[in-house]
This record gives sequence, structure tokens and C-alpha cells, in this order.
Amino acid sequence: MSAASMQSSTSVSRRSSASSLLASLSTSTSSSSSFGAVGAVGAVGAVGAVGSPEEVFSLGHVIGSFSSASSSSVVPCVDPFSEKVIAHIANASTEDVNLAVQCAKAALPLWASTTKQMRQKALHAVADDIERQKDGLAAVETMDCGKPFEESVWDVEDVVTAFRYYADEAAQRDDIQRVDVGDEDYKCHIRKEPLGVVAAITPWNYPMLMAVWKVAPALAAGCTVVLKPSEHASLTCLLLGEIVRKHCPAGVLNVITGVGSISGAALASHPDVDKVSFTGSVPTGRAVAHAAAASAAGPKPANLELGGKSPSVVFADAITTMRIDDIAEWVLFGFAWTNGQICSATSRLLVQRPLYDALLDALRARIAAIRACDPMETGCRIGPVVTRAQYEKVLAHVDRALADGAKIANPGGEHGTLGGNRRRPPSYPTSGFFVPPIMLTNVETTSAAWREEIFGPVVCVRAFDTEAEALALANDNVYGLASAVFTSDEGRADRFEKGIRAGIVWKQCSQPCFCQMPWGGYRSSGYGRDLGAQGLDNYLGQKSVVRYAAAHKPLDWYPAPQSKL
Repeated sequence: MSAASMQSSTSVSRRSSASSLLASLSTSTSSSSSFGAVGAVGAVGAVGAVGSPEEVFSLGHVIGSFSSASSSSVVPCVDPFSEKVIAHIANASTEDVNLAVQCAKAALPLWASTTKQMRQKALHAVADDIERQKDGLAAVETMDCGKPFEESVWDVEDVVTAFRYYADEAAQRDDIQRVDVGDEDYKCHIRKEPLGVVAAITPWNYPMLMAVWKVAPALAAGCTVVLKPSEHASLTCLLLGEIVRKHCPAGVLNVITGVGSISGAALASHPDVDKVSFTGSVPTGRAVAHAAAASAAGPKPANLELGGKSPSVVFADAITTMRIDDIAEWVLFGFAWTNGQICSATSRLLVQRPLYDALLDALRARIAAIRACDPMETGCRIGPVVTRAQYEKVLAHVDRALADGAKIANPGGEHGTLGGNRRRPPSYPTSGFFVPPIMLTNVETTSAAWREEIFGPVVCVRAFDTEAEALALANDNVYGLASAVFTSDEGRADRFEKGIRAGIVWKQCSQPCFCQMPWGGYRSSGYGRDLGAQGLDNYLGQKSVVRYAAAHKPLDWYPAPQSKL
């Protein structure tokens, strides 16, 4: 069998695995959890013969014990590679949102009162189940959002790690923290307890992983969750809902799908939601924060992880400890990983002038060697962006940059423009929303390309001379999510770490993320943190408890009443 035939066979096999998982949702009608059932109603169904070339699945919400949707309104799910509809998901109404919240509220007393060790055991069982289905879940993710299959596998592995980390982190914590206030008459402690019902609203670039960044710590803390994934990539989140429902009480995790302007807004403002956690764009984040603040029950806490326009700064001395080709690979990874659709993308590249030409040459060579193909194939490193609308948006950004005087600095990059009549590089597939990696030079710091989040595999490049200039350029942006610095001078790297206004700093690399480390940014990149120990604290309320331990001693503040005798 030829290499091409083997790749085709692998792609077909992975798509078949994805279809089988989606079809399995049709048989999920009730919870088999050993905890027993809480709540009711919700819904999932599937139509189409598994493995048939034109199968289209119809999927509802995962709410409480069962599954359903209150209306016939649906949203199509389009495979970004084939450009064909692969499923229809329910478009949640405000009634669906209310039902999901009520199921979460009904499940809360049991789940919150369950011991941490029981929750730990349940979440490890969820992780085991996900791990067993890793390849199938990764195939569904790739089919739904277009990222290369091997990236999706990595994401699912991170999902498993996050569930295990938070299961253990919560179990080892003491709910009571004693505090010495310096006065022996008072015994004080802080009690931490579940906040309540959590609304988690998540994006399409890491559908399952971003959901689990919120779901895993919330469940470990004893909260219940209503998850609203992006309508552009919801399928793995529905599967996640079914997996959790097998190991936890019904209603602990409820998944509703549909257009965010309807269901997301209703969820963020719902009076029975106690906490909102959102990851997505700045405009939507503002709307979510406003809805949470304007809730009829009063303002509620919200975490916002928003966009970024992160810098990658390469000093000339970096090549004394790293090969220039390795630096180029990290730079490419920083802006093209996940097809460039990542909030932390280091999409502003600052290169010290003596290294500028050599690094761009190394980047051109790296980009030319990238394999763009069916994202289900092994070895794919650039897949299609998530939707046609996103494809058009990225290309429009590039065209606008060119109109503002920017230049495309890599062969093949001209194909990623509307002005190029959307021609694909010759090695690219004939279908799919593919945008090739694009390097833009001659970009003014006042231009939209330099200042705005493009969310595609596009990097803007500028030269700098001094360390002070580099730091000033790196900080000259409304965002502050992430940053990267390449230098052999540890003192310089430490100065950069202190001087950069960003929540994440990478040294000699770009993009690595660990669930043990907090994730979030400054300024327009939002507030609050996902991941790390702080990620668990997000879902714990704190009570300050003070006991007067000297009851035999009067307060002696007000005058004693006069005796009438």
C-alpha cells in the first residue's frame, strides 16, 4: 500500500471512529451513576447510518437525567475540511437554559455534601473513561473544529491530566484554615465551601479542553455546572456531558448548545447562577460581564479570559545557546499552532536587528516545510480554520494590512489573501478553509494588523535595536495575556519577566501550558485566572469565622445598666 493510500485509510478510520462516538449519544437516555439520579430531562439523539458518507447527526442538550430540546431550532455543524454539514445541534432557548440551571441547582446539595474523596474517585473515573476514548474524542474534535488530529490527541491528554490534577488537589486540601489574629480571646478560621451553580461559557478553538479548565475544578470544588460551548464546535462537549453523567449524579454537569447571543446571555444573567466563567473574545466578554453584573439576583462574580496580541522578542545573543532553526520553530509554533487560533498566540515578532534577516530566512524555510493536508492524517501541521466566516475574517485582516503598506515576506503567503483570489499553495488540499502561515513585514505599530487579534496563522514582524525599545514595543498594546523572550542573557530575561505587562512569560519557548500553572492576563485580556491552585479557588466561597473564646470576660464596652434595687 502506498503512503498516500495508508494516510487515506487512516483518515477514513478516524472519521469512522468519530461517527461511532456521535452515534452513541442516541443510546444515552439516562444516568447510570452509582450516586443515583437527580433532576430530569435533557436530550441527545442521532440519525444516519454510522460510516455512511453523508451521515448527519442531530444532537440535543445534555441536561439532568435525560435529553431533549424545547424547540426544533438547530445550528449546523460544518466540518472545516470537507465543508459539509456533519451534525445539527439544538439551539437552546431561554427555557432550555432555565431547565439546565434548575437541574444544576437540584443536584447541588447532594454533590456539595459528597466527601472530597468520593468526588475525587468520580473525577478519576471520568478521566479513565476519557483516556479510553482518547482517539475517538480527538477525531470528533478535529472533525468539528479543523485542528490537526495529533493536536487534538494532545488536547484530550491534557483534559485527562486536568481532571486528575483537580481531583487530587481538592481532595488534599483542608476546608478549614486556622488564623492567628494575635488575640488569644478569639479563635478564628476561614472555611472554604462550594460557591454553587457555575455557568461556564467556552470557545471553539479548544472546545473540550477549555471546557474542562472550568468544569474539572468546579466539580472538584463541589459546584455543579451548566456548560455552554461555542455553537461552532460543541460536539466533544456533548460527549463530555455524557461521560460525566455516567460517573456523577445527574445534573452535576449540564451541557446546552446553540447561539451564544441567546443562550449565553440568558445563562450569564440567570438569577440562580452563582458564578460565571468565560473564555472568548473581548466584545463577548464585555457582554457576559454586563449580564452577570445586571442579574436580577444582584451582581455575581465572573472570570474573563479574553484575547491577546502577544509579543515574541528575539535578541541577537539567543543564538549563542540555541540554534537559529530551533528558535524559528518555536516562533512558528507560537503563531501557527492550532492553525493560529489561540488567544495566547505570539503574533507580534520583535527581532534584534543583527539577527533579523537570518531569522526570517529560517522562518521561511520552516513555513515551506509545513504539511497542510486532511487534518485527520498523521503529520498534518496546518489544518483549516474553524468556519468560512473565520477564514474570510483572517484574509480580510491580511488584505487590510497590505493596503496599509505591509509586505508578505514568505513565498506562498500571498495565497492567503482575498487579493490573491483565494488561490491555495499548490501543495494544499482543494477543499477546506485553509489559510497558509503568513509573515507580514513593514507593519506600522499603529496599524490594525499590529494591534488587533487576527486569530489566524499570521505574524507581524519588526526589527529593534535596544532592550528598552523591545520592551516598550512589547508593552505597547491593550492586551496583556502572554509573551515570549529568547536570549542567552539570564539577567536580561529576568528584566523582561519583570517589565512585561502580561500574565504569562515564556523564556526560550512559546505556548507551553501546564494545568498546575495559572493562566490569564492583564488589561483587555481579562481578569481572574484559570488553572493552577487558583483555578480551584475560583469555585470556592470563603467564610470568615470568629469565635469569642473568653466568654467569662465581659466585653465591657457599654455601661452596665443601673440596678433598680
